[in-house]
Amino acid sequence: MKERPDHHDAELVLRVYELRRDAVMRQSRADILGNFWPRTFEEVMAVTKAEHPLNAPFRQVSSYWEMVYGMARHGIVHADYFLESNGEGLVLYARVAPHVARYRAEHSATAFRNAEWVATETETGRRLFEIFAARVKKTLEAR
Repeated sequence: MKERPDHHDAELVLRVYELRRDAVMRQSRADILGNFWPRTFEEVMAVTKAEHPLNAPFRQVSSYWEMVYGMARHGIVHADYFLESNGEGLVLYARVAPHVARYRAEHSATAFRNAEWVATETETGRRLFEIFAARVKKTLEAR
């Protein structure tokens, strides 16, 4: 991991923010954050089917966060600095984390590996994941 953030990290953070503002990405993020609350592995797998209304948003949002978290995982951007303003992907990861081992075994061996890395190997990621996982659990219990 990079020892300290620099102006290149700031440029990447701003670019990632710009990409999140794209109209299609914004709608996909709203769809996933508002409507994807899987309780079971089957509910996670349902969004992988082309006919599911959340299929395209799920693919777009999950691949976006994997791409940007890969920059942190591979030392392209300072991970803790990056996560200070890019924790949203950990909300999605908190929703699929209980099912990720089976998802990898049955659907995609590399799914969510970058999200998992930032959630477990960075100080900011661990803190955010703990907060988001608790929120997801509370929300699912209330539904």
